[in-house]
Amino acid sequence: MLPPSSYDALGDQVLHIPLSDRWRIYHRLQELKINSSCPADGSLRVRVNNCVEAILIRSTVMQCLASRHELIDWLERCWNNSPEC
Repeated sequence: MLPPSSYDALGDQVLHIPLSDRWRIYHRLQELKINSSCPADGSLRVRVNNCVEAILIRSTVMQCLASRHELIDWLERCWNNSPEC
């Protein structure tokens, strides 16, 4: 589903994303004003400052990497867990 990640000494999130998807995710994160970079080592580094940013990052990565079935399952879980208005 989502790629593994690790942390460096600065607390930045290092996402291991296939090269074919890395730039698309990077550009979307830039649109969302989330601090990210694509260094020469091929990784995607993201600074997570708060919970909202963490959710936006996860959602962006999920949209690019998850299968249609995984996205449908996730959406159904959201609908089932949402409170009635």
